[in-house]
Amino acid sequence: MTTYVLDSSAVIRYIDNEAGANQVNAILKACVSRQAKACISALQWGEIAGNLLKRLGASRGKRALDSLIPLELEIVSASGERAVHAVELRFNRNIAYADAFALDLAMDSADHVLVTADYDFKAVADIVRIEFLPVK
Repeated sequence: MTTYVLDSSAVIRYIDNEAGANQVNAILKACVSRQAKACISALQWGEIAGNLLKRLGASRGKRALDSLIPLELEIVSASGERAVHAVELRFNRNIAYADAFALDLAMDSADHVLVTADYDFKAVADIVRIEFLPVK
């Protein structure tokens, strides 16, 4: 079964109904019907929370974040082992630290597919499967 690793850009596109929102919606529907799984790193989840709180304020941002909870999206903790691997990826592959956590999750299995709107991930397309959302 495919496990989709969503990064913060994919979820923000979904929330804002921007380019690629339909792709993310289809992934989430597949998860609800148990045809796929989806996860996100706790660091990426924190990026989404920060984005929403900054744009919408504390109350509306929290409601928007809470509305995502029932979407069958597993939030994967940032263990010490993941943190060390992420920092290695950050330096070896020259990507942002939070992005390295998404990459680390995508590397867990050949059944994992990273879903992103961040084209900086092209630099790591040789080591994980990536589904890029369309450019805005």
